[in-house]
Amino acid sequence: MHSGIQEPSGGVARYYLAAEGRNLPVSTEITGYFVSALVYLFERTGQAEFLDAATRAAQFLTRQGRNRELKIIPFELEPNSPAYFFDCGIIVRGLLALYAVDKKDEYLEVAAECGRTMGQRFRSGRDIHPILAMPTFAPFPYEKRWSREPGCFQLKSALAWQNLFVVTGETQFRDWYEHALEIAIEAHLTFLPGEENRERVMDRLHAYSYFLEGMLPAAQRPVAIAAYQSGLPKAAALLREIGPTFRRSDVCAQILRARLHCGLPLDQAAAAEEAAWCRSFQYSSGDQMHCNGFSFGSKGTTLLPFVNPVSAAFCMQAIDEWETGQPAAESRLI
Repeated sequence: MHSGIQEPSGGVARYYLAAEGRNLPVSTEITGYFVSALVYLFERTGQAEFLDAATRAAQFLTRQGRNRELKIIPFELEPNSPAYFFDCGIIVRGLLALYAVDKKDEYLEVAAECGRTMGQRFRSGRDIHPILAMPTFAPFPYEKRWSREPGCFQLKSALAWQNLFVVTGETQFRDWYEHALEIAIEAHLTFLPGEENRERVMDRLHAYSYFLEGMLPAAQRPVAIAAYQSGLPKAAALLREIGPTFRRSDVCAQILRARLHCGLPLDQAAAAEEAAWCRSFQYSSGDQMHCNGFSFGSKGTTLLPFVNPVSAAFCMQAIDEWETGQPAAESRLI
């Protein structure tokens, strides 16, 4: 709230470069995450300052970040900045989270508009293109990097369609989510480890955890239960195998949140260990940008010098849900 990660415009920087003492540029995706995180805190505490900050961030997205002509919210404010499928889904979910507590039509209208464009422009046969050039909507060539080619991780973003269906009743949104769910479940078995380099496997764990989160609306279906039964232990084992060398804070939080929400019997010891890891990434001292923030990760016992707003949001929610024993509703998962 008071770190300076939210700029005066209402937009939120990608992260703070601790060693250099400066923010990276504003990111629409990170601003979407920020809205969701602040709405979560408002619902947990009732403190109006959280709602005020979320409102400023959301209005940045709907009024400055939005391309009205193309009906999409691109990656950044730069001219012809590309649009990312994943980012758009996170933004839509942020706007819907705020709409749930502050029923301003602006939030729902922009969320639905963006969600429709996602379905009409990013989907192509069995694929969902990860990145589109603006203003042509031409897909970027795929690359052998998880974020630059279709994959099961996209299901987290496709949650935006399921959330829009719940709010609007438009069955097209439900159908788009169901299609994304089907192809993600087909693809997930080959996603991990996916790399020989162990640090890159940790990065892929972050992406795979998005798949685990994206299944939550279908968590009680046999096909999803089977995917959780195979995927969650595999991800948790890789986290522990690679963690002594390189551990990402968001992965710890994502795996813990998946445990708390998916409906499988809870491994209490593993969950407690993951919650302790989440806590270990939080700064307890330092300047305004550091104090209480969360590092992106660690190498050995050394925290990496990136104070990351998404890591902070994920860890905050995971710790809160673990310590209170009160997991939020699926739609409130940051």
